[in-house]
Amino acid sequence: MRHARFRSLVSLPLCVLLAACEAERPDPTIRIAGSTMGTRYELKLAPQAGQSVPADLKARADELLAQINRQMSTYDPDSELSRFNRDPRTDWIEVSPELYQVVAEGLRFSELTRGAFDITVGPLVNLWGFGPEPRRDQAPSEAEIQQARQRVDYRRLHARAQPPALKKERADLYVDLSALAKGYAVDRLAELAQASGIDNYLVAIGGDLRAKGHNGKGQPWTVAIERPVADRRAVERLIRPGDHAVSTAGDYRNFFEQDGRRYSHIIDPRSGRPAPQTVASVTVISQLDLKADAADTALLAAGAERGLQLASEHHLAAFFILVGADGGGFEERYTPEFEPFLLPRQP
Repeated sequence: MRHARFRSLVSLPLCVLLAACEAERPDPTIRIAGSTMGTRYELKLAPQAGQSVPADLKARADELLAQINRQMSTYDPDSELSRFNRDPRTDWIEVSPELYQVVAEGLRFSELTRGAFDITVGPLVNLWGFGPEPRRDQAPSEAEIQQARQRVDYRRLHARAQPPALKKERADLYVDLSALAKGYAVDRLAELAQASGIDNYLVAIGGDLRAKGHNGKGQPWTVAIERPVADRRAVERLIRPGDHAVSTAGDYRNFFEQDGRRYSHIIDPRSGRPAPQTVASVTVISQLDLKADAADTALLAAGAERGLQLASEHHLAAFFILVGADGGGFEERYTPEFEPFLLPRQP
């Protein structure tokens, strides 16, 4: 059976280095992996001596991720979110606590960034060919963009905690959780590992991950931020996130070109167009990956100047890779909150 997918609005792969510079030592880390949301998930587990990993852990992880897809995927026409998007009612519609939680966090970030991040951006994402609808190889017309923009406004979506419910003021409002759901799923996988008695783990889905403790060799988890080049895989910087989540958004792998111009999948909800290519990628570190996942998209869509300002205002641990002024080369900028996680550059 083909699983419903999320097309990532935000993620790019992170290289997880479990034992940098110690390849000669055996690695007892236990790995569980599978497919989800159009990408791969992986659990790297380092049990204590004599501790076993539950035999059904992969089956439980697969079912957990399938359930999140059934709740939050726009690629599955029968998902809870798809049914809500199609529902013509403009009064309160009861939803699962899980869907409420993710939508509420999306609304919080939409408000926090004053629309640089907008949970209702789906009509524009679909218009530009980066949603569940067929891809396109040319930019939409100005009239099409303006028509789609009329359906984008997080202020017309409301969430209620008890009982969990959502309400849209406009019947054709369309909620897109692609910039949130993978982060939420990573947090749930971390909870699953913790509930199984595993205190040392790294769980990842695409460019979203969450770590705790150490790897199988007793070393801190080390992660590589990818250098934002489309033609090869290369490391920009190494970080040690400790007991934190990490999410990276980039605009250099999911795009189309027309007349020599690149159109990225990161859409600025305020303009209705792909975000200006002043920021190649943004990495955010937070306690929860749900928060990091939303934040990196918001900062990337906001552009270099506004994104750095937002990260500073809200004390986010954020690492920006900016496109050079002449279009060539990159420049690193990061907040003071991010600096403690950075490892020194390799000679």
